[in-house]
Amino acid sequence: MAIIDLATENFQAEITKSDKPVLVDFWAVWCGPCQMMAPILHELEEEVPDVQIGKVNVDEQMELARQFRVVSIPTLIVFKNGQEVKRMVGVTSKEELKDVLK
Repeated sequence: MAIIDLATENFQAEITKSDKPVLVDFWAVWCGPCQMMAPILHELEEEVPDVQIGKVNVDEQMELARQFRVVSIPTLIVFKNGQEVKRMVGVTSKEELKDVLK
C-alpha cells in the first residue's frame, strides 16, 4: 500500500476509514532525523502490508501539528480504529515499529 500524504482536508477520513492500523509520520524537509526515517518507512511499507502509512509535512500542515501537539520531529503516531494508541518521538528502528504495529 502506498504511503499517503495527509493534510487537514483528508486526515480524519484516512484515519477513521482505515480498517488497518495507520502509522502517521509528522516530518519536515529540513529535518535530518526525518530524512533518516524515510527509507525505514518505505521498507516498512513493503514488509508490513497490513498497515497504512501516512506523512504530515508540519511546515505545510501546521494546524494538524498543533492539533496533535507535535513539538519535536519526527513524531510517529499509531492510530487504531481512529484513536491514537502509541506515540514515538525521534528516529525509531524498523524493528521497534514492527513490534508496535503488531
